[in-house]
Amino acid sequence: MKTVTICGSMRFEREMQSIAFRLETMDNYNVLQCVYNIDKLDISQEEAASLAKGHFRKIEMSDAIYVVDIDGYIGNQVTKEIEYAKSLGKEVIYHSKYASTEA
Repeated sequence: MKTVTICGSMRFEREMQSIAFRLETMDNYNVLQCVYNIDKLDISQEEAASLAKGHFRKIEMSDAIYVVDIDGYIGNQVTKEIEYAKSLGKEVIYHSKYASTEA
């Protein structure tokens, strides 16, 4: 079982939750997810920095990252996450390519 961290823009948070469920239940992945601000609470810069630091730690613990690139969109933060994962020698799986290979 491969452990992956979901990386994607928060504009796709619902999709990321659905994708994580599918990856765990049907595709035999162990998924580390981002933290979703479902209640849309205001967070401080310190809290945002702490969340980012935690997300990079999840990347370190993973075998790969799973990039949710719906309609080809990859934001600045996700670009940094991809670069970080690659610098650690982690596999980068793109949803647009992975989903198109499923039967």
